Amino acid sequence: MTYQPMRGVKILEVAQFTFTPSAGAVLADWGADVIKVEHAVTGDAQRGLKLGTGGAAIGSFQPLMEHPNRGKRSIGLALEKPEALEVLYDLVRQSDVMLVNFLPSSRQKLKIDVEHVRAVNPDIIYARGTAFGNQGAERENGGYDMSAFWSRGGSAWGATPPDSPKVIAMPAGAYGDSMGGMTIAGGIAAALFARERTGETSELDVSLLSLGTWAMSLAVGNALLMGEVTLPASLTDVSATFNPLVGTFRTSDGRWINFTMLQAGRYWADVCEHLDRPDLITDERFATVEALMTPENTAAAAAIIVEIIASKPFDEWVERFRTLEGQWAPIQNPLELAADPQVRANGYIRPVIDEDGITRELVASPVQFDNTPPDLTRAPQFAEHTDEILTELGLSMDQILELKISGGVT
Repeated sequence: MTYQPMRGVKILEVAQFTFTPSAGAVLADWGADVIKVEHAVTGDAQRGLKLGTGGAAIGSFQPLMEHPNRGKRSIGLALEKPEALEVLYDLVRQSDVMLVNFLPSSRQKLKIDVEHVRAVNPDIIYARGTAFGNQGAERENGGYDMSAFWSRGGSAWGATPPDSPKVIAMPAGAYGDSMGGMTIAGGIAAALFARERTGETSELDVSLLSLGTWAMSLAVGNALLMGEVTLPASLTDVSATFNPLVGTFRTSDGRWINFTMLQAGRYWADVCEHLDRPDLITDERFATVEALMTPENTAAAAAIIVEIIASKPFDEWVERFRTLEGQWAPIQNPLELAADPQVRANGYIRPVIDEDGITRELVASPVQFDNTPPDLTRAPQFAEHTDEILTELGLSMDQILELKISGGVT
């Protein structure tokens, strides 16, 4: 069993889709007992959702549900029914944290807002995941990571060349959601730590807009300082104009290699050796850092690198660059990333047994304790643990049956 710092912590999650539930998945990776409350009839709205490959599934295993829900238990409650709400409040009494992402009006209507919850358990940490924050005129507006994080948060602008025929979309489904879930989980860990130290509880808010703004913090800071923005690079720019060893270069077979060597003078000679152009080391245009970094010589050096890398295929450069001293990377697709020896060596992808007993794989949450990746368990089937959870609350089988007949539970 891997070290689980959240073992013994109870999380009650009333949330759906990926952004906020992925926080519960991280906490489950860390050992917390996470109970996922789903609507008694419809369940999490994301179940069965098909968004191209984002909704891919084989048998019972669907990464779109497994990624943000692994390691949890599921109970089906119709919170609009008083008897189901009382069950929820019984769970609130036993929980350390309540994790929600319903809109304010829905939280109030269902009586799961912080005031109702704190009336039941004054010590509970109340964590909200929202699109646009808990304050301001748009607090009632919903959103997804494509809209609130990527687009409004500035990343789409930063990733889109000014001469692009379209706005660049997020590189993967749940891209901002997954980072947001990790952020919420870290906030919850801090709130638990503070409560342990001081005895005081807290409300916690993370929005997709706050996450997007944070991701763009350097660009925003520079814009605030200078009163202007620097446009993203043109589609035709393959090298940064300030440094010939910062850029992305196309290989002869249409693949790409990235250089991010911020200390050009330090790495220039080694790069020239790996490019089979040692003559460039003593070329008077590049022989000193001062000469190399003049605008005209930087452009000339970059043009030479573009031409050389375009002369050989991707795999040859990847093999050759393994001994480069400077910082570089192959541009990898998801299957290549999954097979990356460094990813595998560090346990960043872990096995998980699905509902059908078949071994699948999921990406582990990125924090490791004691140099050990987390053990993963599958996401629950819809309302899979309803009877188990109700029994733990002390309900008899007759009481559970009455709840099911009334429609209060699944």
